[in-house]
Amino acid sequence: MSADEVRDGVSLTHLDQTLFDGAAAVKRDLVDYLDAVSARMIPHLRGRPLSVIRVLRGQDAFMQKNLPKYTPDWVPRTTIWAESSQRKVTYALCDDRPTLLWFANQRAIEYHPALAHATEPHHPTHLVLDLDPPEQDDSFTLAVRAAHLVRQALTDAGLAGAVKTSGAKGVHVFVPLTGHDAEEAAAAGRALAARAERLDPAVATTAFIREDRGGKVFLDSTRAGGATVVSVYSPRARPGLPVSFPLAWEEIDDVAPGDFTVHTALSILDGRDRWAELMPRPQRIPADVLDEGRAIPVARVQAMHEGKRRAKARREAGEK
Repeated sequence: MSADEVRDGVSLTHLDQTLFDGAAAVKRDLVDYLDAVSARMIPHLRGRPLSVIRVLRGQDAFMQKNLPKYTPDWVPRTTIWAESSQRKVTYALCDDRPTLLWFANQRAIEYHPALAHATEPHHPTHLVLDLDPPEQDDSFTLAVRAAHLVRQALTDAGLAGAVKTSGAKGVHVFVPLTGHDAEEAAAAGRALAARAERLDPAVATTAFIREDRGGKVFLDSTRAGGATVVSVYSPRARPGLPVSFPLAWEEIDDVAPGDFTVHTALSILDGRDRWAELMPRPQRIPADVLDEGRAIPVARVQAMHEGKRRAKARREAGEK
């Protein structure tokens, strides 16, 4: 089989090259997987500013937000002002199969869309809680326990969410929203994380500073505003090339992240878009959840001030 070919007008090159050490896959495996899953994956990318993680030969993985100058003119795009870097960033919009194939040929392994569409950047379509377990042998098991706490907190608030593996060691819970802006989604995320933590503080924590987590699962509610989350069905640049995979709540206790890779995910999907099937209808956030969340300090800001306080205390202790 040739190492080069053309699909849907896109030239695909060097398909026999290894992606990276430990990938257990060559570039063709990545291209074939993304092509086969494109009809299911693109609806969850369409219209959203896209960042990707690429792994070039002999280099470390890196995140690409701004489209390179050599990007074909036919790749859809949007330009957004980035406050953090004080510059305009031109993001791709992965709206079609040729664009996804072009990214695959660029050795883009991970796909991280924004939570809002480019046309409505201040109105996220989903609230996301990213459940980040500690580094240990049973990390995914802990993440699953925390996911059940989040589900209970949602149920208690009259809300429903869908769950997927992150493709790494964690779990993502998505809550589809309607009629909310980024501030409201962020506040709701803080409140729901706090409620889940209260259900079992021995398992879950909202402590943003890593050294304060005490071996617990971090309920990260900071994926709001302009944040991105790895897309469902996206591969991850990790050994074995796992993918972020949607699961029914009843399934998460009986799986492991390594069950879903570019080599196995398609047969498990069996032609279905499980993420679309499992996602609840968009919901309004109850007022009491918003009120509670607004009273909780923003984690990154709180952590920044706490970090400065601790640094000052260490300096003063060293001076004595």
